[in-house]
Amino acid sequence: MAMTIHCDIVSAEAQIYSGLVEMLVATGSSGELGICYGHAPLLTGIVPGPIRILEQGGNEQVYYASGGYLEVQGDVVTVLADTAIRADDVDEAAAEEARKAAEEALANQGGELDYGRASAQLAEAAAQLATLRKLKNRAGRS
Repeated sequence: MAMTIHCDIVSAEAQIYSGLVEMLVATGSSGELGICYGHAPLLTGIVPGPIRILEQGGNEQVYYASGGYLEVQGDVVTVLADTAIRADDVDEAAAEEARKAAEEALANQGGELDYGRASAQLAEAAAQLATLRKLKNRAGRS
């Protein structure tokens, strides 16, 4: 049996996941990182994108987080996300629509454009679509 670590994924609205995992993979502010049993204490920001967890027994789950923090303390890893949802619950059509709208807003820079907001919306939509691609790739390997 593989060594496990307790994982909690929490958003501002609710607890999304709680259980034993063999590994968690997320994108931190300095790049992709993997957390497993015995990891050193850590606190890092996470960027919008997928969070993959390998549960005890080998089942893989994929979640989308819009940003937040990841903390490792002892045998517990906690993801405190601004928004977190199961990747299966991401609306691909809405994410694609948001990406197109943000790209158009950036391309047509008018006087009232909030560049920061449009850039953030584009980044979030792209991260949601990347999460869906990873989920589909995972399904293709099954």
